[in-house]
Amino acid sequence: MKGIIGVAKYLDDNAEMLANEIVQEISQNPNFEALEEELEQAIIVYTEFIRFLGKSLLSIENNVPEGLVEWSKANGKRTASQGERISIIITRYPPTRLVFIDCLTKISIEHGLFSEEVVFINKQFNYLLDISINETVIVFEQVKDEMIKKAQQEVLKLSVPVVPIQDGMAVLPLIGSIDSERAEYILENVISKILEMKIEYLIIDFSGILNIDTIAERYLFDIYSVLRLQGIEVMMSGIRPELAQTVVRNGINFSSIKTYATVKQAIETQKS
Repeated sequence: MKGIIGVAKYLDDNAEMLANEIVQEISQNPNFEALEEELEQAIIVYTEFIRFLGKSLLSIENNVPEGLVEWSKANGKRTASQGERISIIITRYPPTRLVFIDCLTKISIEHGLFSEEVVFINKQFNYLLDISINETVIVFEQVKDEMIKKAQQEVLKLSVPVVPIQDGMAVLPLIGSIDSERAEYILENVISKILEMKIEYLIIDFSGILNIDTIAERYLFDIYSVLRLQGIEVMMSGIRPELAQTVVRNGINFSSIKTYATVKQAIETQKS
C-alpha cells in the first residue's frame, strides 16, 4: 500500500507535467488529429483527470472521486457547445487509453510496485476513464438534443408565418410537409398570434403543401374550429384535388369551410 500511496502523491504533484507528456505522445499518433487549441485543452482536461486518479488510489473503497462526474459532464457540455461530433471524441479514446496505461505502468515500476499493484492502478484508471466517458457522452447527447430541439422550434416559427395583407385580414401560407408536430405548433402558438393581431379574416393557403398526414389534418380542423369560436372567419385556398380526396377519405368534413382556388380569389370575395 505504501508504494501505491507514493504513486498517488506523484500523480498529484506532477499532474500537469504528465498531462503534457501524454498529450505530446498521443499527438504523434498518425491516426490522431487535433488542432493546437484542442491539444491545449486536452492538457487541462488530463491534468484534472490525473489528479482524480491520484485521489481514487488513496480511497479504501472503490469510490469515484468527488467531482469526477460533474467534471465529466462539464466536458461533455463544453464539447457539444463547440460543435464537435461524438464520433471524433470516441475515436480519440483508444490511443489515449494506451498512452495512459504505458505511462502509469512506467511510474508504478519506478516506484517499486508489485505486479498486482500495477494491475490495480491500471484497473482503477480504466474504471474512472469509462465512468468519465459515459458521463461525457450522456451530457453531450443531452446538450445536442436541446440544441436540435431549439433549432427545430426556430424552423417551425419561420415555417408558419402569419402575413397581414390588409386591415383585419391575413394569410397563413403552409409550405412543405405538414406533420402532427408542425400542426400542433400552429394550434398552440400561431392562434395566439392571430388573436393578438386582431385578425377578422384568415386565409389558410395550402398551395405549397407537399403532403399532410391524418393526425395533422385533424389538428388543422381543430385550428379552424378554435378560430371560428373566436369570431374569426377562416377561408382555405389552394387545396389541390389529390389533397382534397385524401382529406375526404380520412373522414374530415370540410364542407362547412369556404374554399377558394387561390389566395387572390379569397381576397376578392371579401372585397365584394
